[in-house]
Amino acid sequence: MPCLNEADTVATCVTRACRALAEAGLNGEVVVADNGSTDGSQDLARAAGARVVDVVPRGYGNALMAGIESARGRYIVMGDADESYDFAESPRFVAKLEQGFDLVQGCRLPSGGGRVLPGAMPFLHRWVGNPAFSLLARWWFRARVNDVYCGLRGFSKEAYERLHLQCAGMEFAIEMIVRASLANLAIGEVPITLHPDGRRTHASHLRTFRDGWRTLRFYLLLSPRWLFLLPGIALTLLGAGAAVAGYAGVRIGSAGLDVHTLLFGALMVIAGYQAMIFAVLTKVFAINAALLPPDTRVQRFAGLLSLERGLLLGAAFVAVGVALLLQTVLLWVQRDFGTLDYSRTLRVAIPGVLATVVGLQTILFVFFAGVLQLDRRTPVTR
Repeated sequence: MPCLNEADTVATCVTRACRALAEAGLNGEVVVADNGSTDGSQDLARAAGARVVDVVPRGYGNALMAGIESARGRYIVMGDADESYDFAESPRFVAKLEQGFDLVQGCRLPSGGGRVLPGAMPFLHRWVGNPAFSLLARWWFRARVNDVYCGLRGFSKEAYERLHLQCAGMEFAIEMIVRASLANLAIGEVPITLHPDGRRTHASHLRTFRDGWRTLRFYLLLSPRWLFLLPGIALTLLGAGAAVAGYAGVRIGSAGLDVHTLLFGALMVIAGYQAMIFAVLTKVFAINAALLPPDTRVQRFAGLLSLERGLLLGAAFVAVGVALLLQTVLLWVQRDFGTLDYSRTLRVAIPGVLATVVGLQTILFVFFAGVLQLDRRTPVTR
């Protein structure tokens, strides 16, 4: 149980957990990972039968990682110490783990058979945030869960050590689900009941919009394909088609496409190409930061588009772009620096700008990708 100033509830939670172990005939312990409480939570937890682990670095993830790493059991059940979870349900998680599951997630929502008592979950959390983020987890990461935020869950110590979790804050619980799914671990689910928390002296540590944004940011970091790569490819192809149609002056019924269509198409190509670059860089960063497992597709792409090849490709685009832009200047010179025929010159200038921008983006992309892939040594401390 992670704990930060939970004097109102921690003793009750520890007592219920100890009773659950005894009644189920399980040989276990209750570990409270205290994250710097100043209200005496540590003494109350010890008096109720827990082993307290003092965790200096602040953060929900830091507290949980320290508690899990100090735990001596084969299976671990984690849950908040605010009385919102009934630890009498923890033997059900152990039973599910003994069936062969690596991770067993609790589910408070009716979609997974759970139940939320009146006043136990804020309206936005229950009907908007939690269902939406759970849906994204199933869609983007194929996570077989209905309640991605549920903090009551069980897992084997061996599975936990295979995940190499990194997040020190509230993203830790999300990271566990996502990385377990990406690692193809066996994930089960247990419906539970969520109770109103028993805090009286302070409010919940959760912050609706802050925590929602942090979850979305974490999802975006780990799912660049769905959010950036595929939309970027679609936008680039659509923009290229519009640019060609505008350049050629295609007519669709009574509508005539001209340089304005070419300009809009060029903008779409630039935006789409930038989205694709961002997707690749995000993927490389996530792999190097051990947030995602190695991907052979990324390795093949890195081998195909080396720094040298990328620089040559980018330089070629820039050269074409500059040549087109110089041609535009020459057309202006031929008109004695007078008014230009924009329908003609923009058909040269816009492709020139497009090629130059794509070339510069490519050069910067391969340089930054190279920086991300540099071999890094652990700094020496004295």
